[in-house]
Amino acid sequence: MHPMDVLLINKIMKNKKISGAEAVIHSLLNEDVDLVWGYPGGAIMPVYDEFYKFQDKLQHILARHEQGAIHAAQGYARSSGRVGVAIATSGPGATNLVTGIADAQIDSTPVVCITGQVPSHLLGSDAFQETDIIGISMPVTKWNYQITKASEIPEIFAKAFYIAKSGRPGPVLIDITKDAQFEIFDYKYSKCKGIRSYNPLPNIETSSIDNAAKLINKAKKPFIVWGQGVILGNAEVEFKNFVEKSGIPAAWTILGVSALPTSHELNVGMVGMHGNYGPNLLTNECDLLIAIGMRFDDRVTGDPKTYATQAKIIHLDIDPAEIDKNIKVEVPIIGDCKESLKLITDKIDKKSHSKWISKFDDLMKIEFDKVINSDLNPSKKGLTMGESIIAINEQTKGDAIIVTDVGQHQMVAHRYANFIKSKSNITSGGLGTMGFALPAAMGAKVGAMNREVVAIIGDGGYQMTIQELGTIFQLQIPVKIVILNNDFLGMVRQWQQLFFDKRYASTEMINPDFVTIAKGYYLDSERVSERKDLKPAVERMIMSKKPYVLEICVEKEDNVFPMIPSGASVSDVRLS
Repeated sequence: MHPMDVLLINKIMKNKKISGAEAVIHSLLNEDVDLVWGYPGGAIMPVYDEFYKFQDKLQHILARHEQGAIHAAQGYARSSGRVGVAIATSGPGATNLVTGIADAQIDSTPVVCITGQVPSHLLGSDAFQETDIIGISMPVTKWNYQITKASEIPEIFAKAFYIAKSGRPGPVLIDITKDAQFEIFDYKYSKCKGIRSYNPLPNIETSSIDNAAKLINKAKKPFIVWGQGVILGNAEVEFKNFVEKSGIPAAWTILGVSALPTSHELNVGMVGMHGNYGPNLLTNECDLLIAIGMRFDDRVTGDPKTYATQAKIIHLDIDPAEIDKNIKVEVPIIGDCKESLKLITDKIDKKSHSKWISKFDDLMKIEFDKVINSDLNPSKKGLTMGESIIAINEQTKGDAIIVTDVGQHQMVAHRYANFIKSKSNITSGGLGTMGFALPAAMGAKVGAMNREVVAIIGDGGYQMTIQELGTIFQLQIPVKIVILNNDFLGMVRQWQQLFFDKRYASTEMINPDFVTIAKGYYLDSERVSERKDLKPAVERMIMSKKPYVLEICVEKEDNVFPMIPSGASVSDVRLS
């Protein structure tokens, strides 16, 4: 919304009595929201009546399920850098948001969720579609609040947006009783500029910067692992300057990828359970580990008792709660990494570590020979996920936003996708939410209409939120959807093969005709099962200006390597 329009509305609104429902709309407009994802119902109906009146100023997109709405809001937030907004009714409408809220919490995505609630006098009576969404969502929100008086709306909405987007971002939920939506009051709005006892940007200690610089300057085998904190902090330039001046090899977590171009000479690949061989193995050989905007989760560390025990560790993070949570560190630097990286860069010597980097190169050659070559240049008849990703790379030139679901395809996409700019990778990292990709991709496209958005989804996760094809069709959101179909819940099947003697319990899928389903939603669609047809099909999809569904039938029992078995040391990374 144009700032002048907001000023005009505020002028008109001064000392004007309005309903709580209308106040919700004005509060959203005051926070520069122009798009809301949601699903109506009885307890939120007054707000929806106002949506109808304000549809020229505030767009509402009807998802086909509340989980679709929240994942779309997440995708929108991740691609645009703005706060995503989702709205739902009480009871099941609210509880259907919870998975996405939990996902946003662990992956630090700024979203504001608005839920309707039964009238105040019915609270606690087990009224129709009543549930305690405040209690339910408390563990998975950065903040939540139940509004029972219309007069609370301006202050609570201002706080909600401030909390959601400041410091380490996260989800906020506002629950509004139906009587508060009807109540008339004097509306006045002021943006929140601070909250007592909440310090989103801790002051960076000079001594920590000095100590870190000393360790970096004397290190012989330093290693950087970076995560999404670099992207959330808009610190890509500062990070690149730090990497290049220090000359230190840098690896990424799956949420950190794209902060540094894939082709950068000091980008040595991915760490974690299915990360690259070299970065995982050499984690336990470095003498200094510099962790930037990542949280040492178990998929990265493996067995924490054996993780980088030989190294001194520097940890840069905006959230004090992440320091020493999983891995003890020598030098914590709490604060905005955009600032802390600049301060460190100014104090370090310009260096190169060619001998140390050559170890990463040597291990990458081993990985290429044993894993990558057969993934990308297969001799067998069946298509691989890896060559499918390469075909997409060739057509998008690395400039697309890649949205992935959860499973084998997710790991393969991250291993082989080419990224040339930041905010190009959207996935469910910490929670591992199947069904995330399709709604998140449509949200990402709406948040970045000038960019190509390609959703890469397995046949399992696709069927969890497949109904969002209806939203995509209705609004003609030109997202490209690639289904990598192996007729299995592939990642679970891989574990069953490797650790449960091939007892494929409840993982083999008899799938529907995905092309026919897409055509039922009036979407362009095709299926590919032979190598000669792959590249032309991907080209047709990318060249299309409309939404497009491409099913690629891949090998049924391919496994993703390298792999660190759950709970094992990063030194135990397997190539087969």
